[in-house]
Amino acid sequence: MKNPIILKSFILCLLIGSFLFLSLQTHHKTLTLTLKPQPSNDLRIRPGYSSYEAYINHQLDKTLNPKLRKIWTTRDWDRKIDVFSSFFQTLKDENLISNESKALCIGARIGQEVEALRRIGVSDSVGLDLVPFPPLVIEGDFHAQPFGNGTFDFEFSNVFDHALYPLRFVGEIERTLKQGGVCVLHVAVSRRSDKYSANDLFSVKPLVEMFRESEMVHVRKVDGFGLDTEIVFRKKNKKKRMS
Repeated sequence: MKNPIILKSFILCLLIGSFLFLSLQTHHKTLTLTLKPQPSNDLRIRPGYSSYEAYINHQLDKTLNPKLRKIWTTRDWDRKIDVFSSFFQTLKDENLISNESKALCIGARIGQEVEALRRIGVSDSVGLDLVPFPPLVIEGDFHAQPFGNGTFDFEFSNVFDHALYPLRFVGEIERTLKQGGVCVLHVAVSRRSDKYSANDLFSVKPLVEMFRESEMVHVRKVDGFGLDTEIVFRKKNKKKRMS
């Protein structure tokens, strides 16, 4: 006959183990849903990535491509700076950015956007990309910006389509923007982006829904290197509580 004490201990351990397993599974599912929401009809996440590392490596294939980097630093350098300068000057004329603004360009690669901002007088500007390009671009992941809360007055990006986790991408922008700060996105709505895109956007509605702490300033058509729509948000000022 089996020892009843050993049998009770075995059953107790089995129950505890089952409880912990179910708890971990539940936590994992919650985390996954938080990071990567189910795609809607107007925002679809592209499948095919076996891991986040695989996604990063795919992005690096483009960023580190020697032929592309040569084009970006030679033939495209002045042309892109001129176009970005025109975009930013318009925003400056509309008082959405000023010479005193602290600005961030997300997914800046070799920093033409940063150089354009500096040329129109916004000297405190920096770019963020997976591969640094000193002195214009520092290394970082736009899903987890290496900056403190409320760092910037202005943030610009034309790589929203490269975000595997759009909510994290937007959340990091709103976290690092100051209250009253402005975010400008150039996105593709009427056309599909290249093979390095991680999502496809079919209207601006998902962006409006994701920018929970901001108000939309305007939406307008642009011609920005394959991107057709500019959408501008301003982070809301939180009201101070009455004491």
